[in-house]
Amino acid sequence: MTENSRQRITKAVVDRLQLDHTIRDTELRGFGVRRQQGQASYFLQKRVKGRVRWITIGIHGSPWTPESARKEAHRLLGRVADGQDPQTERQQDRAKPTVREATEKFLANHGPKVKPLTREHYTRMLRGHVLPRFGTRKIEEIVRSDVSQLHAAMVDSPSAANVTLAVLSKFMTWAEMHGLRPEHSNPCRGIKKYREKKRERFLSREEFAKLGEVLDRAEADQLAGLFSVAAIRLLTLTGARLNEILTLKWSYVDLERGALRLPDSKTGQKSIRLSAQAVLILTNLPRLNENAYVLPGHITGQPIVNLQKAWRRIRGAAGLHDVRIHDLRHSFASVAAASGASLPMIGALLGHSQPQTTARYAHLANDPLNQLNQDIGDVIAASMATKSRVREKI
Repeated sequence: MTENSRQRITKAVVDRLQLDHTIRDTELRGFGVRRQQGQASYFLQKRVKGRVRWITIGIHGSPWTPESARKEAHRLLGRVADGQDPQTERQQDRAKPTVREATEKFLANHGPKVKPLTREHYTRMLRGHVLPRFGTRKIEEIVRSDVSQLHAAMVDSPSAANVTLAVLSKFMTWAEMHGLRPEHSNPCRGIKKYREKKRERFLSREEFAKLGEVLDRAEADQLAGLFSVAAIRLLTLTGARLNEILTLKWSYVDLERGALRLPDSKTGQKSIRLSAQAVLILTNLPRLNENAYVLPGHITGQPIVNLQKAWRRIRGAAGLHDVRIHDLRHSFASVAAASGASLPMIGALLGHSQPQTTARYAHLANDPLNQLNQDIGDVIAASMATKSRVREKI
């Protein structure tokens, strides 16, 4: 049977409180403390809209003390005076999802609407950077200062910080659309991204030669297997994206017309032209009956998953330590530009959907124009010099 008494609630009173005893405060009506199952907890008992409500404030100890619990009781009484029901509000708050819960819904509901690589990208950014910081918090609690602090904490990786900010913004906009946050409350708005230095690395003719030498002996030196070497050669000769080559199936390959017919890519359906050298590589590759992929991996029926380890060994042997796999695509474009290709032509070869994506190669495309301009100038100058000598003789 619970025993009740009335006195001013202090720490000494709470410490002496016996099991199944309840003390009601003499100063603040409705405020009290009771000990059940060995723990003392603070509460507020108040009639709300004709019904008696027992509202638990919290268990005695950090952070709840008689003073902080009394202050919270005052706040709750203010809510009641405003016509609100704190107990119902708390139940509603408990039902609101955390960032982690909302993230899983986002990936499950929105994920199938985007390309697999985009979904993997979202997953990696959210689970790698957002959830460790905000996972247990309610999604509607996240404000701009929280996101700003996350972005600032990633200052040493500006590119990753900017990408994380973009993914988080997409997630928050989705949350608004699904009623998990108030409209127009995206906390990512107004946060300035870091200025990123565009990295441009193109292989020179000498570096292409070094890479070719290493690839020729890669299998013998156990730097990479047959299919990994073929993957690097195809990336170099086609300018294709890494995933386009690794997930290439034989059914996409049209050797007769010299093209790869991709049913889907980063920019949708796409054709990649094949040079005679690329066709030769594909012609000489063995086909595995149990694997539909051009570049089979170690798991039966699956393609190569990771080319990075093989690439690091090969680039190291070639002395190209700062060259990324994606730089092979840039190098393909640089050779095209140096050969006189226009920006639209380069964009068509690379499968760019937006002209501004190709614009990064504008300065390279100017090289053959500069040379042509010089050649024209030489011809004109030589012609004018000849006429001048003729006049001198007359």
